[in-house]
Amino acid sequence: MTNSRIIQLDSVDAYNKLYGWETLHPLVTVVNHANPMASDLNHSRLNYGLYALFLKQGDGCSIRYGREKYDYQEGTVVSFKPGQVVEAEWDESRPMPPSRGLLFHPDLLYGTQLARRINDYTFFDYDQREALHLSEREQHMVVELFDRIEEELQHPIDRHSQTLITDAIGLLLDYCMRYYDRQFITRHKVNSDILTAFHRQLHEYFVSGHPERNGLPTVAYFADKACLSPNYFGDLISKESGTTAQRHIQDAVIERSKQLLIETSLPVSEIAYRLGFEYPQHFSRLFKSRTGMTPNAYRLTA
Repeated sequence: MTNSRIIQLDSVDAYNKLYGWETLHPLVTVVNHANPMASDLNHSRLNYGLYALFLKQGDGCSIRYGREKYDYQEGTVVSFKPGQVVEAEWDESRPMPPSRGLLFHPDLLYGTQLARRINDYTFFDYDQREALHLSEREQHMVVELFDRIEEELQHPIDRHSQTLITDAIGLLLDYCMRYYDRQFITRHKVNSDILTAFHRQLHEYFVSGHPERNGLPTVAYFADKACLSPNYFGDLISKESGTTAQRHIQDAVIERSKQLLIETSLPVSEIAYRLGFEYPQHFSRLFKSRTGMTPNAYRLTA
């Protein structure tokens, strides 16, 4: 039976107290779930006010994110960002599978290089079914970086602490980005099929009358059709094609607009409306930025 309790994790200390651990630093902690967790935490929902990254080192645990439930194998990395609510559950008749984790508060980043880069780590916005799966060698590197951060936490806090800790966290996140890039490459066939479907859906959208009813399509619209999160979908399209998903959408807009400009005598304002633009000047601005001429000028030269 699902436990409806929601536990607010607004600080590192709140997380550590949940498991009876000592807090060595108020803004960051490295954890080791090597022993069975308290059974009353099973099915609890955790509302993270922290960034968190966990490496699962055994089988037998699942995570519920939203209405979806995902089972994880050994060597899986999952990550959360402030504001996400996650429910973990496990079979209490078996030992809780071990895992290592890093949690840090956004305040740790203030004034650091990592603060300017944290939004570049788009995997924090991936759905949990889009988790990272590591080889043994990659797992070893992640654990080594956990150990490096944990070792720094053993030292008294001084003027070097923030830089050393955030640099190590940044290195860990950079490795995760590298491993996600590798995962995209190894899933090339599946990703290629998603790209092909994206192009087909783009074409269908603009010839179906959808823009007049629903406006310009968004990346989130096509991500939903692929059953992926917008960030994962966007990263997948960029890795697979070398061009952003938003650029693909704009390409489809320009291609369809050229067709309407050449094959019809519709006013530019009507073409803009049929393409989903609320204001014709927004269409004209995009068209000129992409082609170097206004829609009317293009029509005269075509």
